Amino acid sequence: MSNSSSITQFLLLAFTDTRELQLLHFWLFLGIYLAALLGNGLIITTIAWDQHLHTPMYFFLLNLALLDLGSISTTVPKSMANSVWDTRAISYTGCAAQLFLFVFFISAEYFLLTIMSYDRYVAICKPLHYGTLLGSRACVHMAAAAWATGFLNALLHTANTFSLPLCKGNALGQFFCEIPQILKLSCSHSYLRELGLLVVSVWLGFGCFVFIVVSYVQIFRAVLRIPSEQGRYKAFSTCLPHLAVVSIFASTSCFAHLKPPSISSVSLDLAVSVLYSVVPPAVNPLIYSMRNQKLKDALRKLMTGLFPYSY
Repeated sequence: MSNSSSITQFLLLAFTDTRELQLLHFWLFLGIYLAALLGNGLIITTIAWDQHLHTPMYFFLLNLALLDLGSISTTVPKSMANSVWDTRAISYTGCAAQLFLFVFFISAEYFLLTIMSYDRYVAICKPLHYGTLLGSRACVHMAAAAWATGFLNALLHTANTFSLPLCKGNALGQFFCEIPQILKLSCSHSYLRELGLLVVSVWLGFGCFVFIVVSYVQIFRAVLRIPSEQGRYKAFSTCLPHLAVVSIFASTSCFAHLKPPSISSVSLDLAVSVLYSVVPPAVNPLIYSMRNQKLKDALRKLMTGLFPYSY
């Protein structure tokens, strides 16, 4: 029987064993990854470049784009490399680093989405206090708190998970290193400590979700009281993209980890894991730019400045 001291690498779950489909997987993931890099990179550059976008909402959006870039860069490049080289291996240290970074970026993103719902609540329900409650210093502190909380959460989970003795092989049922998959390899009751940490994290996440729901109930009540149709449209245009991002993030994550075992299968697990770990970073920039005229205008000005003869 193997234990964690003798494990030097883990075997990730392959999407397919057929060479042609492996290459198809590579090109598909490459397209998604490049779309995420381009979309989030443009949002970061546009917000940093345009002085008119130096407001709390766009400051938090810039942080969200950074976290999206981090999360997709943690899982997708390794999966593409494995497909190209026809291997499933990831080193023990690489697996620990991947798990830490993924939990860090995902946790920080969820906390940041909670802060963004507070930003929208204050902007629409308490507009006269917006400058006081969300000044530049307060925004920096809140964003820093999201990053720091994500870092602490990832550090606790990674240290606890990789301190467990592993004796059930080294094959993971996922295309990247994930806590539940590593817990399945543990042969000790000490894995209950990590389960306890996961329960605490779930309750913390549920508290954030309740906060987001309550915020949006208040927001929708306030928006529906706005007399002008143009005012309601403007308010909804700043809220609906955030609500869509939260819905995609929460629904896919919950389904991935809370779906009943009776409907679980390898192909379904892979599809769901792609939905919550790969797709959101690629589509978030599109969601935020579709209904945001201010961001689209700033992006157009940026493109005109970079490529003046193309416009």
